[in-house]
Amino acid sequence: MRRSTFSPEPDCAIAQSLGVIGDGWELLLVRDLARGLERFDQLAESLHISRKVLTERLNGLLESGIVVRSAYQERPTRYAYRLTDRGRALLPVLVALQDWGDRWLLGDGSLSGTNSDDEPPTHRLHELVGQRVPSVALPSIAGTTVDVVDSDARATVLFGYPATGRPTPLPDGWNEIAGASGCTLENRLFAGRYDDFVARGIAVHGVSTQRTDEQQAFARAEEIPHLLLSDLDLELVAALRLPTFRAGGYERLKRVLLVIGRDRIVRAVRYPVVDIADAVEWALTTA
Repeated sequence: MRRSTFSPEPDCAIAQSLGVIGDGWELLLVRDLARGLERFDQLAESLHISRKVLTERLNGLLESGIVVRSAYQERPTRYAYRLTDRGRALLPVLVALQDWGDRWLLGDGSLSGTNSDDEPPTHRLHELVGQRVPSVALPSIAGTTVDVVDSDARATVLFGYPATGRPTPLPDGWNEIAGASGCTLENRLFAGRYDDFVARGIAVHGVSTQRTDEQQAFARAEEIPHLLLSDLDLELVAALRLPTFRAGGYERLKRVLLVIGRDRIVRAVRYPVVDIADAVEWALTTA
């Protein structure tokens, strides 16, 4: 049930929020629902949680308006659970916790826009191979909302990048953050091979956490032919647990390449991206 009496501080938003999602299981449920795990058995298997505890936590999230459920089977009735707008508003909280944990618990505390081959975020990304990408639609520079996976293409190359410096200047110290620089170069290289990707039936989608208007201005200035998608609300980051770093006041994607089939299954992952030019060629030959 909802723990509205968690704290005697009725005017403290932090205390009241912890009364709703202060349990670690509840936050992990929000995490897995964002990943596209919607059914009871999927959630139980992912979390290794007892059915009794899972039922209690799901009921609490239902009562709090964080999830809704709908029947997908009768006799017996079975439900699918989905995040509401209130629930999706928690995704930046989850991403911030992940970033903090990657940096301060799993890392050495240094600010970095990349990881080494043996660090946990790298292992987490490579475990995406063989996994299904949930449906995530993001605003695009075309003025439309676009699924991150192009169902009409033979495959989709999805490349995440931290930020470009046009038109909005990059934060102070950007070039000193390992792995942060090179986003304009990466987009130019993908643009230069765009016709080759199209000839092979491969869609190219770039994604950053910048606003759509910033991406549009950059695309016009650089004559970028591929779609750029804005994950300002961190929906894709949360769905795939992509690594981020905080700079200039908000979360930035670390540079990563994913090759995704028409069936939405991740075929290959390139991370960390050390040689950008080589990574673009890798995407063309791997997709």
